[in-house]
Amino acid sequence: MELLQAGVDRSVIALWLGHESVETTQIYLDANLALKEGALKKTTPPYSKAGRYRADDRLLQFLKSL
Repeated sequence: MELLQAGVDRSVIALWLGHESVETTQIYLDANLALKEGALKKTTPPYSKAGRYRADDRLLQFLKSL
């Protein structure tokens, strides 16, 4: 997964792993994403509303000053 995120093409990853086709490699990539999604679900408190962090004005002002 790290190779894919680093920009390595799936066909190159398939060759390195000795897979006959890119579709075989894709199975493992999908499984890895499913495992990550399952782990994230376990860390989300039940009955919580999904949200997005919004920085306050002081933080934004500080970051803009950098």
